[in-house]
Amino acid sequence: MSTLRLGLIGIGNIGRHHAEYLLAGKVGRCELRAVCAPNPVKLEPWKERGLAVWTDAGAMMRSGTIDAVLIATPHYQHTSLGIEALEAGLHVMVEKPISAHKADAERLLKCAAQHPKQILAGMFQLRVEPRYTRIRELLESGRLGKLQRVSWLITDWFRTDAYYSSGGWRATWRGEGGGVLLNQCLHNLDVLSWILGMPSSVRGFAQLGRWHNIEVEDQVTAYLEWSHGATGVFITSTGEAPGTNRLELAGSKGRLVLENNKLTFLENETDALEWSRTATVGFSKPAVTEHDLPFENHPAPHAALMDNFVAAVLDGAPLIAPGADGMHSVELANSMVYSSILGQSIQMPLDGAAWEAELQRRIRDSRFEKTVREVTTDDFAQSFRR
Repeated sequence: MSTLRLGLIGIGNIGRHHAEYLLAGKVGRCELRAVCAPNPVKLEPWKERGLAVWTDAGAMMRSGTIDAVLIATPHYQHTSLGIEALEAGLHVMVEKPISAHKADAERLLKCAAQHPKQILAGMFQLRVEPRYTRIRELLESGRLGKLQRVSWLITDWFRTDAYYSSGGWRATWRGEGGGVLLNQCLHNLDVLSWILGMPSSVRGFAQLGRWHNIEVEDQVTAYLEWSHGATGVFITSTGEAPGTNRLELAGSKGRLVLENNKLTFLENETDALEWSRTATVGFSKPAVTEHDLPFENHPAPHAALMDNFVAAVLDGAPLIAPGADGMHSVELANSMVYSSILGQSIQMPLDGAAWEAELQRRIRDSRFEKTVREVTTDDFAQSFRR
């Protein structure tokens, strides 16, 4: 195989974005052959652009005309479609989240393990953004010393009532499985697990429908602990404007701050913990040097992930975001909400079956209703790099 023949399932906001850069030839050795969506009317423009169109994803998968699928549908369909694609012998790229909850993610990963010749990857494009790769590299180099504290205040996810009214599945337990954590913040939670590893415990304080007419969380504060001793706070909201996006990591050798598109490293000339043990003056502290760490935004992060996916299939290249990694962000999102519901800390790993049972109970008992109306504009494209 010299070219990967790709089928796209889902042509909503993110699906259309993927289709456009693929059709523009921004991913080498990859040809978008087909798109699939349940509404034939929405498929017409893609048919006119020379693509095969399908209303039945299973039929497309079994057609023999594609080698891989990119799944960009509502959350709950990711698991079932991913399993169906793997069992059809196809390689799979799944948009975030890889599943709506951990138990479903476990099912998808179990299927992937049973089909080792197929590639399963997650679309976590922040892993190629230079600001996060620089942070990860600096941590791995040891220049930050022993990690002590992490805080991510990311409340610039403001969404209007019109946004939540734009689809019946949005911000419901039945349609989406969660709110700001599972939708807007999945990439941020992926970055946390990617650069720091998974925490050993989570205590969440989630407010459901605090600022909008929705039944899931739109404001969250969570406290995290890692087995290596670091603690962290993660705060997010879709009801705050103008909002803040500030990531801060404090270590014994300094502090990293990412805010307002600027990455700053305040580096201690001496490890603070060593200074504390050896200093003879009570209020002294190490001298500090400030470093600006400039970076440029990646020009096409989604295309970069797809390019890596193609290289994994055709060349055996290592994945930037293996499918198995996709469970981490789902687990963090689920844990923060479930901990809040239980009113207690959760020791990780999360019991996926317990959260699934709680989620199904909420779906079954839901009496929530909302008005759904078509909207013509959104801030979708502006949210990629948070």
